[in-house]
Amino acid sequence: MLEVNNIHKIFKNGKKSLTVLKGVDLNIKKGEFVAIVGPSGAGKSTLLHILGGLDSPSQGQVIFQGADIYSLGDSAISRLRNQRIGFVFQFYHLLSEFTVLENVLMPALINLEPKTQNLRPNNAIKLLEQVGLAERVDHFPSQLSGGERQRAAIVRGLINKPNLLLCDEPTGNLDSKAGNDIIGLIKKANTQDKMTVVLVTHNLELAKAADRIYHLSDGKLVN
Repeated sequence: MLEVNNIHKIFKNGKKSLTVLKGVDLNIKKGEFVAIVGPSGAGKSTLLHILGGLDSPSQGQVIFQGADIYSLGDSAISRLRNQRIGFVFQFYHLLSEFTVLENVLMPALINLEPKTQNLRPNNAIKLLEQVGLAERVDHFPSQLSGGERQRAAIVRGLINKPNLLLCDEPTGNLDSKAGNDIIGLIKKANTQDKMTVVLVTHNLELAKAADRIYHLSDGKLVN
């Protein structure tokens, strides 16, 4: 599913530079649930963004389903992100002027494949019902609790039925009960839908839900 070869990432600020990733290698099979743990500032989010085509590496390859994504053009990478990769962010990134249903449908509306267009609203409502948001479809993000916002963000990440789900500290702003609920939803997508999942977190207890755990230390991954 995903092959990562010798990834380096260097951030430059004038004459100064900061090397965050120093030769990361990783192989993930279809249907695996992999967690990457490490302290704040270790480069976990940077690595996740590179895996998902949101930020290019300074050096190295990310091969997703047989294609080196950074050899593709911008339009092709955008299409790949939209149709085959789902994202769940720590800070939700829900759009405040849109309802829960509209936020969830946003990736589906961007997806121009016609074969599922007429099913999208029904699919979104069904997923929202499954995560306990049936009564919140017409609410705005400001009217939701933190746990409800994160559940909506997960449904948005799942709406296009991606092959790969990338989760960046999805429980970082939640209490323990809401956090456990969120991990349960992610685990369900992994086991029932055979969706490949990569989770980054500083919480080792949370990472135990995964099949494999890696530690990001000094810019490299340790199994």
